[in-house]
Order: sequence, then C-alpha cells, then structure tokens
Amino acid sequence: MCALPPPPGRRAVLLAGLGCALTACSSGGPNGPNDPGGSSAPSVPGSPSAAFPAPAAWQPGPGELRPDVKLRAVQVVEAVGGWPPGGQGVAAARQRVAALGADPALAEQAGPLLADAPRAALEVVYAQYGGLLADSASVLVVCRQWVAGPDGAPVSTGSTVDVRLGAAAPRWDVTALHPADPGPAVAPGDPAVRVLAQPRIVLPPAAVADVRGGQVHGAVLEAMLSLAGSYGFEVSVLRSGHPLLVFGTDRPSDHPRGLAFDTWRIEGHPVVDPATPAGLVESFMRAAAAAGSYNVGGPRQLAGGRTANQFFSDPTHHDHVHAGFRD
Repeated sequence: MCALPPPPGRRAVLLAGLGCALTACSSGGPNGPNDPGGSSAPSVPGSPSAAFPAPAAWQPGPGELRPDVKLRAVQVVEAVGGWPPGGQGVAAARQRVAALGADPALAEQAGPLLADAPRAALEVVYAQYGGLLADSASVLVVCRQWVAGPDGAPVSTGSTVDVRLGAAAPRWDVTALHPADPGPAVAPGDPAVRVLAQPRIVLPPAAVADVRGGQVHGAVLEAMLSLAGSYGFEVSVLRSGHPLLVFGTDRPSDHPRGLAFDTWRIEGHPVVDPATPAGLVESFMRAAAAAGSYNVGGPRQLAGGRTANQFFSDPTHHDHVHAGFRD
C-alpha cells in the first residue's frame, strides 16, 4: 500500500502537464520522451535571461481534500527551489522560507533543490498525498526545476519532495523536507529502456532516475508497459521521494523497494478531479490489477478482485491510483 497527458499518441515528455500550465515542459532531451535533459525554454543567444522559465505558482484544483495542507507544502518547496539572479545559497533560502512564516531551518533540508547556481525556477507538476491523518500529513511534491548553467541558459532537472506537516492554527506547519535520493544511474536494460521511450508513460525526474538506476522491479515496469497499451498516463511517484513506511503505521511501503507506482493523471484527466469520468479511473484500476498488481488503491472502493483486499480506498488515495506488486 501507499503511505504514503497529454492525450495518447502525443510525444509528451517528462512532467507534461497539470492542464495547460505545463505545456512548456513538452519537449524531451535527446534520449526520448522521459529524458529530463531537455529544457522547455529554448536558449536565446546573447539573452539567456529572456529564455529562462517563469512558471506560475501551483494551485489546488477541484476535488482536493484539505487543499490548504497541500498548498502549504508546495509553497515551502517553491520558496526553496526557485530564486532570482543572485539568490542562491542556504542563507537566501532561509530568508525566503521565513518570509512564509515557516521554519527557516527547513531550507537546510532541501538537498538537491539548492543547487549552486545563480538563478533557478521551480514548477510543481502535482502535489500528491503520501499520507493524510487528522493531525499529520505527508505531501509528495513532484516538481521540475531549471537552474542557470555556465552561460546563464536554463538546465532542466527536478525532484520529488516528501513534505511532512503537522496540524496547527491558523495553518498547518511544515515540519520536515525529504527530497528524493534515486541514487546513481546504471545502464538501463529492457524493459526499463522501453518504459523510458514510451510516450504514453510520462515520468517525473525522480521516477526517471529510479528507472535509470535499476531500482524498479521488472513486474512494475512490465505492468506500466501493459497499461500503456490502452491508456496514456502520468506517474507521480515510483520509488524515491516516497515515505519508507505506510503513513501512520510501522508497515514498510512497497514504493521504496521499487514495487509500486502511483498515477495522478489518466488520458489527460486528473484522478482527483470530480469531472474525471468515474469509469475511466475504475477501468484503469482494474487494468492495473489485471497487469499483476496485488494491491490497487484509488478514490473509489471497487468490488471484485482476486483477493478480498485487492482493491482499497481511503483519504490518502483520493488523488491518485496506487498499484503495488510482490517481489
């Protein structure tokens, strides 16, 4: 269990999407649609600043539970990971976080988001719950970042940050940041190569690194490829960036072992949006089960399944479909 689109046929790349907000992210690097090496903004000779992305701040969409909690988590990540020219460094990040009324020490937990670059921009693709309880939450902030290279032109990168929060008044407090740590890349094998090259599977930067690092189980990769035969879908989380335990319990999550993936958008429709056809989400969940998932969670409880608990639903999974696999 989790503790925690472009339309099919389009060669969408890494982080395509939340509506039109991410159309600037629709060009990949030289190695296929999930290659984070490509920048969404073209380099303009002699004027790198004119080409630097200026993404809009993320806002919760329809159907979100506790949108204020998600927004608070995102605001801290946006403050840490984006800065104007000359705003690099931990000291400047502390000031940006403090300006939000949050603990400035959170800036020191930002890890790869605090690159040694004179300028950076950060765009949040989606904020997904890794766990939601009455007094605490985990919000997985999936983001793409651009940092200024030696010539000032933007270089594309990104991460997923597990943001922990605790209930407080007048708003919840961010208590910790846990950025993804995918590990070094290795030579990808098949089916990893096919997943990375499949335009109907859109992966964020941390998930691309997970696949390239050889840390995603073959059953997960094969299931994703199977689903891509019928659906275009966007993954939020594979392995890194996810809580180690099922949130609020002492049970290990399948994600850190490379045995699960979460999907936040199907055929261009966010799972959380009430306007998304219920039949689309249900059919995707059942297809994930048919592809080998023993534990499929989502916004609705489904009947049937090979076992009594093959399908499940809870507040944490109202915004994504979780598919877990056995080793």
